Amino acid sequence: GSVKAGKISEGEKMRQCKQEEEQQQKEEEREGLIEFYSSYQELFQFFCSNTTIHGAIRLVCSKKNKMKTAFWSVLFFLTFGLMYWQFGILYREYFSYPVNLNLNLNSDRLTFPAVTLCTLNPYRYSAIRKQLDKLDQITHQTLLDLYDYNMSLPQRDWSTSSTQRRSSRSLLHHVQRHPLRRQKRDNLVNLPENSPSVDKNDWKIGFVLCSENNDCFHQAYSSGVDAVREWYSFHYINILAQVPDAKALDESDFENFIYACRFNEATCDKANYTHFHHPLYGNCYTFNDNNSSLWTSSLPGINNGLSLVVRTEQNDFIPLLSTVTGARVMVHDQNEPAFMDDGGFNVRPGIETSISMRKEMTVRLGGSYSDCTEDGSDVPVQNLYSSRYTEQVCIRSCFQLNMVERCGCAYYFYPLPDGAEYCDYMKHTAWGYCYYKLLAEFKADVLGCFHKCRKPCKMTEYQLSAGYSRWPSAVSEDWVFYMLSQQNKYNITSKRNGVAKVNIFFEEWNYKTNGESPAFTVVTLLSQLGNQWSLWFGSSVLSVMELAELVLDFIAITFILAFRWFRSRQKLSPPGPTLNSQDNTAFQDEAPALSAPHRFTVEAVVTTLPSYNSLEPRGPSRDGEVGHE
Repeated sequence: GSVKAGKISEGEKMRQCKQEEEQQQKEEEREGLIEFYSSYQELFQFFCSNTTIHGAIRLVCSKKNKMKTAFWSVLFFLTFGLMYWQFGILYREYFSYPVNLNLNLNSDRLTFPAVTLCTLNPYRYSAIRKQLDKLDQITHQTLLDLYDYNMSLPQRDWSTSSTQRRSSRSLLHHVQRHPLRRQKRDNLVNLPENSPSVDKNDWKIGFVLCSENNDCFHQAYSSGVDAVREWYSFHYINILAQVPDAKALDESDFENFIYACRFNEATCDKANYTHFHHPLYGNCYTFNDNNSSLWTSSLPGINNGLSLVVRTEQNDFIPLLSTVTGARVMVHDQNEPAFMDDGGFNVRPGIETSISMRKEMTVRLGGSYSDCTEDGSDVPVQNLYSSRYTEQVCIRSCFQLNMVERCGCAYYFYPLPDGAEYCDYMKHTAWGYCYYKLLAEFKADVLGCFHKCRKPCKMTEYQLSAGYSRWPSAVSEDWVFYMLSQQNKYNITSKRNGVAKVNIFFEEWNYKTNGESPAFTVVTLLSQLGNQWSLWFGSSVLSVMELAELVLDFIAITFILAFRWFRSRQKLSPPGPTLNSQDNTAFQDEAPALSAPHRFTVEAVVTTLPSYNSLEPRGPSRDGEVGHE
């Protein structure tokens, strides 16, 4: 009975031990916050069995069939590669910053643009009249020597003072230093001048320009008309630059140029225009340039625009500068200079020119989407004009700044920088040589002006179309010219070439706005990435988080395994003192005695510790049994 009772007590104690071990394991599981897998195989098997990514389960369920496993593995990773290839295309498109063009039609009261009208008649201003007369005499003799052409000169009072005679001699000296002459073409240089095979058409005409070191070149032109006009213009600019005050050239004669002015059926007055002088186009008048009281047009049509009757008869003109008759018109936005060479066009005498306009605004995206500038403050070129930034303003300012830096003076056609003076061969003897060399570099973009000057992000343009008709007609010209001659005592000597009419109006009430918007935003990118992910794997954002969790677990297991490998390497090769040969025998004798307690200690800690409690009550029972026996 006592043996049976002992066996029962041992069974109960074994069950208690198992319960304690299970309870200890549960406590260890409750205490763990992060659980890692023991191997890569276990990690991937769990991921493929539980992920919502389509196709991943096939890598586990077909593991007994190696051919299927290989097929699905290749297909799975090939799909991943194709998807990320599409991701690369989407990212490349996003970082190219494409834009969408938005076209809008707006209906509103339109602000009438500024209109600049020039006489096409470079005037013999009183401040430089004597010098121009002397230049005409030199030109007369030059054309007579080169072409046997006797240019007619108007009868003038040629009597001059001593100061004017000195100025004339100085002008003659500089004209002789830059002579107009003919030169053989390149393929006929070696032939003598009196050779019968050399025709008059085989000559190029131009003028000589020399540096301070007497390095000269021949500025040649294929057309004799262009050469004579350019040569005369070069000396004309030097004469203008000698005038100390530009106001001395302000000889506006508005009433003798504009016969009639009307806008929206109302008469214009002097408050509606400003005046400036252009060296080649003469007196110029800009209408509707006053920002305080701008014209507005509420209706389209010829009766709701600007109508001008202008005098086109040239009076006391300079024939070698202006070879056309009429007037020059340009339509531009307010607070923008009128570059008559670029955007202007000529009005023919005896013709009514009707110009219809269509307003068009362009708004570009700045920053990474385009290379435009908001106000020119980020462009490395100083704005020399008293107007807002435009691309043409920047290009001309860039050339002028390079002109001052390289040649030491400024070109007369462009604004004067601070501290500089206009080029004049009385002070700058070689500026012509420097200018034409610099102009060639400018046109070839060696100066970099076309790259430095960027387009503005917001600009307004006017698309123009013109119609022409004879004005006045043959049956009405008598009374029209009579009325014009009676008005303010206007005297027209050449009726047919004496006047012209200009009408400028809006063609339609609508105006077009071309805007830009981002074609690929962050929202669009995420949407496209989601579409690609759903296409190839049929999953959602949470599936992406599962994949991110897989990557993090993979990294964590890699660190844990690496740490365990490093610790095991340290245990296998512990550091110890170096022993000599005399101590080896003593170490070998003591080794068995030292190793036995070490093994016992590890066993006691790992395996036999839970059995100590079960052995304690067995001592008394055994004593009782022995005594009983």
